[in-house]
Amino acid sequence: MPKNIVIVESPAKAKTIEKFLGKDYIVASSYGHVRDLPKSNNAIDIENGYVPTYEISPDKKAVIKSLKELVKDSEYVYLASDDDREGEAISWHLMEVLNLNDKNTRRIVFHEITKKAIENAMQNPRGIDLNLVNAQQARRILDRLVGFELSPILWRKIKTGLSAGRVQSVAVRLVVEREREIAGFNPRASFRITVIFDLGEGKQLVAELTEKLSTEDEVYPFLEDCKGAEFKISSLQKKPAKKTPSPPFTTSTLQQEASIKLGFSVSQTMTIAQKLYESGKISYMRTDSVNLSQEAIQGASSTISRNFGSNYLKIRHYKTKTAGAQEAHEAIRPTNFDDSKGSNDHQENKLYELIWKRVIASQMADAELERTTATIGISTSNRNLIASGEVVKFDGFLKVYSEYFDEEDSSDSIQKGMLPPLNEGQLLSLVEMKSREIFSRPPARYTEASLVKKLEEMGIGRPSTYAPTISTIQKREYVQKESREGKERHYKLIKLKDNEITSQVLTEVTGTEKKKMFPTNIAMVVNDFLVENFPNVTNYSFTAEIEKELDDIAQGKIKWNEMIDNFYQEFHSKVEITHNIDRSSVGSARELGTDPASGKSVYTKLGKFGPYVQIGESNNDDEQLEKPRYASLRKDQLIESITLEDALELFKLPRDIGEFEGMMMTVAIGKYGPYIKRDNKFYSLEKTDDPITVTVERAIEIIEAKRKADSEKFIKVFEENPEVMVLKGRWGPYIKAGNKNVKIPKGKVPEELTLEECLELAANAPEKKGRFRRK
Repeated sequence: MPKNIVIVESPAKAKTIEKFLGKDYIVASSYGHVRDLPKSNNAIDIENGYVPTYEISPDKKAVIKSLKELVKDSEYVYLASDDDREGEAISWHLMEVLNLNDKNTRRIVFHEITKKAIENAMQNPRGIDLNLVNAQQARRILDRLVGFELSPILWRKIKTGLSAGRVQSVAVRLVVEREREIAGFNPRASFRITVIFDLGEGKQLVAELTEKLSTEDEVYPFLEDCKGAEFKISSLQKKPAKKTPSPPFTTSTLQQEASIKLGFSVSQTMTIAQKLYESGKISYMRTDSVNLSQEAIQGASSTISRNFGSNYLKIRHYKTKTAGAQEAHEAIRPTNFDDSKGSNDHQENKLYELIWKRVIASQMADAELERTTATIGISTSNRNLIASGEVVKFDGFLKVYSEYFDEEDSSDSIQKGMLPPLNEGQLLSLVEMKSREIFSRPPARYTEASLVKKLEEMGIGRPSTYAPTISTIQKREYVQKESREGKERHYKLIKLKDNEITSQVLTEVTGTEKKKMFPTNIAMVVNDFLVENFPNVTNYSFTAEIEKELDDIAQGKIKWNEMIDNFYQEFHSKVEITHNIDRSSVGSARELGTDPASGKSVYTKLGKFGPYVQIGESNNDDEQLEKPRYASLRKDQLIESITLEDALELFKLPRDIGEFEGMMMTVAIGKYGPYIKRDNKFYSLEKTDDPITVTVERAIEIIEAKRKADSEKFIKVFEENPEVMVLKGRWGPYIKAGNKNVKIPKGKVPEELTLEECLELAANAPEKKGRFRRK
């Protein structure tokens, strides 16, 4: 039996590394962390220097038993977890749990899983870096103290089941504050003037007034002046320009670009990148460094010269600007530049291709452009028009990787292409002059990617924390990632054509949101409570300072328990004070006004089952008093901004809209949105359906469409056993046997399955673990 044991975090990584080490080594997996703080208040000894107590995770006891057997007779044990704080902590915990000694234990690190990197790591072992371990311990203990002391306060003062966290609460605050910026934003109107000139031979030139006009009172005189005016090109300028490639990906920039270009969520990007790393395709995916090794630069240079020519090559050395970045690490890059395909998996391949292109582009020549600007004078006005065009003279890095530019930032006056041939002094023939009313835009809501970018800019969190933070605030239902329909808005269009000025009012849809982060009512209330009572926890600069102190611990500059003590003493005193806060003073209720029908007050509140509106007073002591009426808020309504009119609309539901097949159809709003109820069956309305105005005909259409979809769901049923069915599901055909859903093996034709085969497959299928454990 081999005497050398290598322990890594995941089985996939173990499998890849085992190929490189040969028969003298066994590579085993710890399946991540093996110990953690117990879920009790006694996990941290606050009185004695915040010493933590760890326990082996229940699901890791079998893993530890197996690893103990492996290392018992080993000559050397190599701890090969990831080269970051979490990885260092995993190695330290393994050393403690497996009772390993310094003599035959080696810590090895690598940033990519290749034969050369593994061999190099084996030749350069080191000991456990306790500074890194202490930094990870400090973060874990700090987060536990904050969570365990804050969460019960939120339960008592706001709602049971809430949680707070050092980084997650700051992320929620960003989303809440952005929502309030948007709610308080008043769009300003102005008018953009665009002009079309006829150049003859079917060619046209589009130009724009260099300034926007504030009101209609400015537009009409200007258009009047342009009647019969002479338009002449007063100057023509050609200027060279260049575009430079972006540096290779860090964790956050990969998450942002994968979101924009591939539509991946932050957690999805990290899951796919993890698989690429563990299969040896890319370097380590948790990094804030843009640095590339000399070997990587040579590999990229060779690929560029061979595939595109030496004129496309420009070697660049990038330096990381992020505070606390580890330059010893590298940016995310392929391990083999000759391999332009990452995997047979479609999503893995798309992400790998993005990484490959970004790194290759970073070592390529600038794109050389030529920008042409034509200034057009107006004989009757001292204002000028501008026509601009841009043409690529040498594509450089753009041959491989096109940079993303936000459409909102791009100017409408820049034409993506060359302007038609023009000359100074050339007279232009006016076809049409348009003045379109435009409106200033509110700040954009965060996407997952832009929220990560903001956190990084503010120094909050590190590469390993972005994805968990974004996932946590959604799981806790503080933030919802949603796409929402826009609203109609009227705008004016004033035209000058054939010496006539005309005006019309048109309609546009504005405010359409796609996969944006919306705060919930709970988020608003919790955020305000924390900001008022625990300013340090939600303070941006303070949270960033904590991150810096964790970096200082990792570098051995400060002691971890002293850093925690500095934070905890002030924090705990705030916790003590909040015990005296009256629950009724926590701002989750508003009086909206008076119901005109009953004369009673209308309130909006946050209740046990979510936000709602109420007509009338609650008085449990007076049984003679008429009970209040209640209605739930819709998903897109907030307690702090709902109006009396909006609230009264909610009381129109549930409403009976008419009968279908002898039974009444009722429209209402539930937890998952508006629906139709008929014969105790529920049918969801589409996003475009308004529950207040939906007609009988539309309701019947929705019911019949659902019936049709349900009927097509059945592939096969068995009269002798109605509980067994072969159904068409979201991810393909499957067997339903009672409460059990069973996957159909490859090679089996769903339509040809017999009852006996279905029952056999169901009997042999493993029981799925429930989502919740009984406490």
